[in-house]
Amino acid sequence: MKRYFLQVHGCQMNVHDGLRMEEALARAGWSPTSEAESADLIVIQTCSVREKAEHKLRSMLGRLKALKAKRPELKIAVTGCVAQQEGQALFERAPHVDWVLGPDHIGDIAKLASMDHGVSSQIVRTSFDVHDPRFLEADPEALGRPTPVSAFLTIMKGCNERCTFCIVPITRGPERYRSSSEIVREAQRLVAKGAREIVLLGQTVNSWHEPESPVDDLDDEEGNPRNVSESEFPKLLYRLAQEVPGLVRLRYTSPHPRHLTDALIRAHAELDVLASHIHLPVQSGSTKILRRMARRYTRAYFVSRVEALRKVKPSLTISTDFIVGFPGESEDDFRETLSLVEEIGFSSAFCFKYSPRPNTPALRLPDEVPEPIKEERLARLLEAVERSQRAHLNSMVGTRVKVLVEGVSSTISTDRVRWQGRSERNEIVHLEAPPSPSLEGQLVEALVTQALGHSLLAQPVALCSPTTHQPNRRLPVLYHS
Repeated sequence: MKRYFLQVHGCQMNVHDGLRMEEALARAGWSPTSEAESADLIVIQTCSVREKAEHKLRSMLGRLKALKAKRPELKIAVTGCVAQQEGQALFERAPHVDWVLGPDHIGDIAKLASMDHGVSSQIVRTSFDVHDPRFLEADPEALGRPTPVSAFLTIMKGCNERCTFCIVPITRGPERYRSSSEIVREAQRLVAKGAREIVLLGQTVNSWHEPESPVDDLDDEEGNPRNVSESEFPKLLYRLAQEVPGLVRLRYTSPHPRHLTDALIRAHAELDVLASHIHLPVQSGSTKILRRMARRYTRAYFVSRVEALRKVKPSLTISTDFIVGFPGESEDDFRETLSLVEEIGFSSAFCFKYSPRPNTPALRLPDEVPEPIKEERLARLLEAVERSQRAHLNSMVGTRVKVLVEGVSSTISTDRVRWQGRSERNEIVHLEAPPSPSLEGQLVEALVTQALGHSLLAQPVALCSPTTHQPNRRLPVLYHS
């Protein structure tokens, strides 16, 4: 049996795409290997959102050059966003690469792998499937391993936003949507195979519409959305909640603040299955910088949406993304970002230095921020986020949380292990308990006993009903410390 080696870089969408490629290769008779040296096919699923990810690709391709020279029959495929961005030019820099497949062509990997192309064949496929979009459906049985407790489900691809720093519209194309019926069917299949949580994926996931629905994208004079024609995303959430009864928890990522509509806020209040957490990328706390980024909302608008969420769901946590050192960012602008961290009280945040990306409008902006200042601001921002997260985790000690257990993270002794999962508010929670009976896939009520560096330690108390989410069975005394 031929073997493949897959390396994935980047976001949850890339992880999802990597799984779909693995399933396709498994159906074609291929098996995975953890060592590139023993593979007949090497697939590198790439990310181009940050320059660092491209550096990793170049480093990996450099290491593979010698391996290809020793084994000319080895096939090397570069897939994903860098493949889309570079296209034919990638062959010029790395002539030992065989296939370059953009995001809309990763489904071709199994067919290409099964064909006899000859030693020197090179193929590039980077067109977008705009008129007939193809979405790869999950096939949990193909890999011969259990369906994960938390499973990804793509509901759309591409992006219609005009953020000046972002390369995604170039590498992923315009927005294309799956039908709600197709999404619901896949969710039902995943839950039937053992998934307990579904994470809906999309570049701007909450802008989802039925494929045939018109999209009204008007803004007001301040650049804030008018909500003239709201996204149909909340309707999808209600339908999933009603038609996938075995679903314990529903999440989505990553939404755009412009599409955090009143209907979506109501859904967070009314749907028990919807997690009490939202990852809402803000990028900057300065309205001036938000305008330079073409985010099409103001700081005040972002804060008002968060306040509306917390009014209907006080326990809801907010995490976010920040970019520091964007062209034109002054010290006062950066201090506005720091003040936003304090004002909102984010439970966590991904923080990055601005990274110039090819063909993006931000490349033409003046007033570039020097690298040492970027580094210094990033360090200060990380400290502020750390304080916010620490305060949040400390506030959880002594409270009870509902943890969806994903598996064992470590072994403590012969009769105790540390189970790991996430609470309804997205905190990582560790539970110390016997290895049997298994808690994997269970919704467990637990008492938080300690705040760790970036997670919580808790004591299991009771198993919750998967339909009502209420405790329905006390756990044996053996579970208690």
